[in-house]
Amino acid sequence: MMDDLVSSLRGKLEIAEDGRLKIIDEQRFKEELLGDLVYNSNFSKDQDVVMASRWIIYEAARESGIIPSSIQSLYEYKGKGGFSNRTVPAINVRGLTYDVSRAVIRTAIKNNSSAFIFELAPTEMKYTDQSPSEYATSVIAASLREGYSGPLFLQVDHLRVSEKRYEEDKEEELENIKRVIREAILAGFYNIDLDTSTLVTLSKPTVREQQRRNFEVAAELAVYIRELEPEGITISLGGEIGEIGGKNSTEEELREYLNGFAEEIGKVSLNIKGLRKVAIQTGTTHGGVPLPDGTIAKVKLDFETLERLSTVAREEYGLAGCVQHGASTLPAEAFHRFPETGTAEVHLATEFQNMIYDSEFFPSDLRSRIYNYLRREHKSERKEGQTDEQFIYKTRKEGFGPFKKEIWDIPEESRVEIGRRLEDKFDFLFKKLNVCNTYDIVKKEIRLVPISRPIPEALKKRISND
Repeated sequence: MMDDLVSSLRGKLEIAEDGRLKIIDEQRFKEELLGDLVYNSNFSKDQDVVMASRWIIYEAARESGIIPSSIQSLYEYKGKGGFSNRTVPAINVRGLTYDVSRAVIRTAIKNNSSAFIFELAPTEMKYTDQSPSEYATSVIAASLREGYSGPLFLQVDHLRVSEKRYEEDKEEELENIKRVIREAILAGFYNIDLDTSTLVTLSKPTVREQQRRNFEVAAELAVYIRELEPEGITISLGGEIGEIGGKNSTEEELREYLNGFAEEIGKVSLNIKGLRKVAIQTGTTHGGVPLPDGTIAKVKLDFETLERLSTVAREEYGLAGCVQHGASTLPAEAFHRFPETGTAEVHLATEFQNMIYDSEFFPSDLRSRIYNYLRREHKSERKEGQTDEQFIYKTRKEGFGPFKKEIWDIPEESRVEIGRRLEDKFDFLFKKLNVCNTYDIVKKEIRLVPISRPIPEALKKRISND
């Protein structure tokens, strides 16, 4: 397998024994080789081929000016009043990652934008069967294939501490979180959202005490992340004060969380960079609420709270503003409100998943097999009184991992059409969130820090034998 991989490089790429990579024929590389490399990264059973494919994609992208980056300095600029009336979309890609990411990148190029984020939560890593390295490789390859150049923002979404596991064994749970952090940073995720809001204790008598475990554990993880940062990069960190689906957040909660967090990291060093944004609860739920017929209930999002808390975060603490989770299933007419209310970032996932499954170009037999799998393997998750439509809607995200290869192997013409429909949606979002024509300002504010990765030993050995 490694012999086949190295042979396929001839005439397209040159790799020196010291690990320097040079693109010889860009068109042939993109059209004849790149797709196979991404496929190998996802599905090869030879781990040497997996690692070699990922390294080649990463280094070819670096050679082309595609640099995984932190959005920190742009959000610092936003915290000072710059980059106003713009809301950065953070896009979770659960399936068809290479194809969907290509649609995002095409949208960005068409709209002259660099203000967008690709993200993946640890829970998604599990149920979509995508490691940080695999996900990053697919996104980077998509950027390379579509001719993008500039900063590429990869983000760990909802790095969540489980209250149950934390109560059972605090050290083990935090080590599990730290393991994800280490793996993600190595893969180029230089933006991390800490979700310790699960540790908020509403039974405590004061808001400060309610938020205490939240800000203490978030600060501990923040200090750990700062210790792992690559030279020249300040990882952008987000926090969270109210678990999505709960009660709406308040100014007092925001202030107590941010003040407590600052005090905790200040105990370690006054030079440690803090948070750049905070996620709050304003009335949404992840994935939306399915009605018995499978349609989604309308949500009344509290834009007043979102605007007020974003203003406090920005004007009193210098943050970029607040983050809105669970937004992709909101009505189309709501999205222009996010930049108007000073929302820093909005997280989008479920509708893209829905568009894939519900597409007329998604093979009906594959969809039926996935749904039957869910009815069989996830039947314990069915709630009393739940219709089949509601059950499938809430669980179908779980089908992306077990059927990842079959979904990836959908005929190319079908994947192209699904990508076109998604591109239309991304174009709508980029325009409504006002991130079009942001390429130059992002490039100005973000200092690119190219990081070379060592060539995998198996690839180095094979090349030296040529």
